[in-house]
Amino acid sequence: MESRAMRRRAIALPLLAAALLSGCGGGHGHLVVGGVEDAAKWADPGGNMALAARAGFRVIVLSSVWRPPLWAPPPGEVYRLRTPIDIAETDGIRPIVAVYSFSRDTPLTSRARAQFSSYAAALLRAIPELRFISLGNEPNSNRFWIPQFGPRDFDAAAAAYFRLLETAYPVVKKANPDVTVIGGSLAARGGDNPRSSRPTHSPTRFIDDLGAAYRASGLPRPPLDLFSIHPYPANSSIPPSATDPHSTSIGIADYPKLVRLLTRAFRKPPPIVYGEYGIQTRIPRSELDLYSGVRPRSIRPVSETRQADDYVDAIRLAACQPLVRMLIFFHVTDESALTGLQTGLFYPNGRPKRSLGRVAAAAGAAEKGKVKCDS
Repeated sequence: MESRAMRRRAIALPLLAAALLSGCGGGHGHLVVGGVEDAAKWADPGGNMALAARAGFRVIVLSSVWRPPLWAPPPGEVYRLRTPIDIAETDGIRPIVAVYSFSRDTPLTSRARAQFSSYAAALLRAIPELRFISLGNEPNSNRFWIPQFGPRDFDAAAAAYFRLLETAYPVVKKANPDVTVIGGSLAARGGDNPRSSRPTHSPTRFIDDLGAAYRASGLPRPPLDLFSIHPYPANSSIPPSATDPHSTSIGIADYPKLVRLLTRAFRKPPPIVYGEYGIQTRIPRSELDLYSGVRPRSIRPVSETRQADDYVDAIRLAACQPLVRMLIFFHVTDESALTGLQTGLFYPNGRPKRSLGRVAAAAGAAEKGKVKCDS
């Protein structure tokens, strides 16, 4: 029998999506805070979702990687997603599934775009309670999308990614008319140099070129509902308040620049999601046995107290930016490999960091609209 609490959740999730799109979810102190965390797909979904809830997170992002020639996710993938999604909703956490590919599988042909779109739609049909889906990941990075450049330094990635959105958007909306589609998910920086050994695009140029593709398409509106960007700093010692209006990168404090770019690209800027953000912490000696490998020197990790300062400030900044609907931290729990990310609020064994309490309190205040913004 369906409980009263389950009925309330079933009503609340579509209402959340409507609020995020209408403008009630961002600005004036309101913000949904969440985390990116695939751990619940692979082990202890109940325990991992409990950690997210303890952090005050009300959104969790799970990934589903498309590979050709798949037209639908395998049964095992659906099972791995369904269990944590069910648990998340029980804990009052809204799930988002990010469907994307790595560069070796970039969907460049009409057949590949159809397969990708069918895969995402099949996922929505298999998990009909899912209300948020993200299409693509960092298409301005050659880790996830190639080629980045075409003849005469043409931005091949932006044009091809737009064609993917143009194909996939109506397909996923037909599968579930209530789904909210997140597009973009851009990396915060890029070189804009086609002759680089690792060619990438800055979000500034990519958004401009995505807008050009949109205007050329003749579509009445962009094929996305929310626009996502990953506003990581260049290293963890840089606070979220840092800004460089003359740079082509985009951080949280560069919100005015981002809005100008989106307005120029799409005429009316869509609501914004900060889809990944993280600050890495130093590892206390008492916890070193939980980690392996060697951390790159370029990370410049900070103390857990400083992580709390930066996460709370990031929440405050995002909550007071009118178009921003979500701020999603990457991760909930540290990766144990030091070549990965130690951006979580918990150590790999689930023990909390000193930053947890303050961040959870700030996340709760933001969702309730209790963040004070300058008028």
